[in-house]
Amino acid sequence: MSILQALGHFVVVLGLVFIAFGILGIYRFKEFFQRLLVASKIDTVGTITVIIGMIMIHGLSLFSARLLLIMGIIMFLGPLSTHIVGRSAYSVDKEEDE
Repeated sequence: MSILQALGHFVVVLGLVFIAFGILGIYRFKEFFQRLLVASKIDTVGTITVIIGMIMIHGLSLFSARLLLIMGIIMFLGPLSTHIVGRSAYSVDKEEDE
């Protein structure tokens, strides 16, 4: 096992720790928008950290290129979908207040 692979394993474990703390954060917060923020952070920070670790483990290959493509899709669509859900919940909440 090379140094890069060992570092990759560490980064994957670090990403899983981010995800675990994020799940605890979802249960800790009571309001919808706070939970939405934590879910968004799990999506971006945790998943991208795990993917970077997997790229470090496997080295430069076709598999790594696929992982980079998946990471790009997650980086684009994750915040976009979170924004859409938050915006629609805000507009529904605003309509109920009126």
